[in-house]
Amino acid sequence: MVRGKETRTPNPTSWSRTLRGRTVTTRSQLGESRNVFQKLPLEVFHMILDNLAVLEVSVLCLVSKQMNRYVVDYISTLAWKRKLKHRDFHNTGNPEHGCCDKYFRNLGVLFKRCTMLLPTKERLNCILYRFSQVPCFLKEECAGPDCIGLIRYGIFLQAIIAGWDEFECQRVFQFLCKVTDLVQKIEMITTNVKPGLKCLEELEVRYFCRMVLLDLSPNQSDHRFWLLQLLKPLHLVKQANLLLILYGPQLSEGPISWQDLVERELPHDALWNLARAVLLLFNKPVTKEWNIESTLAVFQEIIVIPQPWHGENIARLLVVCGKKFCSTVLTSRAQAGFFRDVTRLIVYIVLVCEKDGYEMNWVVNLVHQLHKNFNSDVRKLTFIRQLENMFTDIISEVLYTYIDRNRPENGDSIMAISVLLEASSRFHAKFLHMLLK
Repeated sequence: MVRGKETRTPNPTSWSRTLRGRTVTTRSQLGESRNVFQKLPLEVFHMILDNLAVLEVSVLCLVSKQMNRYVVDYISTLAWKRKLKHRDFHNTGNPEHGCCDKYFRNLGVLFKRCTMLLPTKERLNCILYRFSQVPCFLKEECAGPDCIGLIRYGIFLQAIIAGWDEFECQRVFQFLCKVTDLVQKIEMITTNVKPGLKCLEELEVRYFCRMVLLDLSPNQSDHRFWLLQLLKPLHLVKQANLLLILYGPQLSEGPISWQDLVERELPHDALWNLARAVLLLFNKPVTKEWNIESTLAVFQEIIVIPQPWHGENIARLLVVCGKKFCSTVLTSRAQAGFFRDVTRLIVYIVLVCEKDGYEMNWVVNLVHQLHKNFNSDVRKLTFIRQLENMFTDIISEVLYTYIDRNRPENGDSIMAISVLLEASSRFHAKFLHMLLK
C-alpha cells in the first residue's frame, strides 16, 4: 500500500447508477441516430441543404465521415454546379459585391472541409481543377470586359490554403501553373521580347498573379512566398522584367507605362507598388533562395528596362523605398567605385525631396554616412567634389533643354551661368570637406 493514499471499497450502487446513466443509448441505437438522414429521401435532404448557408453546410462536413460524403454528393450535383457558374461576375456596380466575396470565402471553407481527409494532390484535383473550368476564373476565356472572376478565384483559393504549410502551398502553385500554363506565359513575355510588344499577354499575367496569388495574401510573409515562387525559376534579367510586369506603373488600367519610365518624370504613387515589392524582397529574413544581394542585383536591372530610366524616376523609387534601402543601394555603388552614378542619384534625390515635400535632413544624413564610409581623405574629397560638380552638370543640362542655343545672347547667358555654377561647386566642395573632417 502506498503511503499517504487511502483505499476505498468500490460502491456497487454508485457504479450501477453511473452505468445506467451512461448506457441509456445502445451502440446500435447510437448508429441509427447518426444515420437519421438515411431515412430521408435524397431530394428532401438536398432541399434541407439548399436552405442552409454555405458556412452552415461546411459545418456538417465535420460531423462524421458519412455526413461528409453526403455533403460531397450534394455539391457534386449538376444543379449546384450551375449555381456557381451563374454568379454575377460582370456587374461591377453591384452593391452586393461584399456579400459575394464573403460567399466565395465561405465556399473555400466548405471545399476545404469536404476534402480534409484527402492527400493534397487529390484535394487539388477535386477543388481547383473543377473551379478552373469556370470561364470567369480564366481571364482569356471570359468575354466580360470588367470581369472580376479572378478576384473571386483568389478569395476562394486563399480560404482553402489558410494554415497550409509551404510544401503544400508549393504543390498548389505547381498545380495552378499546370492548369493555366502560367510558366509558359511568363517565359514568353520575358524572353527576347521588347517590353510592351505583347501588351495583352503582359496584362493577363499581371492580373492573374496579382488577383489570385499576391494581392489577397493575408500577410507579408505569404505575399513574399508567392512572389518568390514566381521569381525563383527565372534568371536575373527575367526576374527584373517580371517584377516590372507585375508592379510597374500603369495609368488608367491601360498598358504598362514602359516608355514613361524613360522619357518623363512619374508621380510617386505610380511607383509605389513597385517600391512595395522591392521592399518585400529586401526587408524579410534572408533565405537560401534570396538575400539582400539578390534584391540589389534585380534593382539594378529594373532601372534599365526598357532603357535607362529618367534620373528622377530612379531617385523617386529610391525615396519611396525609404532610407535603409536607399542607403544600401548608394553604399554598394560607392564601394564599387561608381562615384558618378552615386552623385547623380543624390542630386536627383535632393530634387525629388524638394518637389514631393520630403524632409531634406535625411538626404544630408545619407551623404554624411556615405562620406564617413570612405577610408581616406583623398576619396572623401573626391566624393564631395564629384557631388558638387554633378549639381553643376545637371543644372546645365536643364538649362540647355529649355534655352534656345541658336541665339547668340542665350549662348552667352549659358556660359556665364556655367562659370558661376562651377565656381559655386568648387567653393562648396572645399567648405563641406572642411566641415566633415
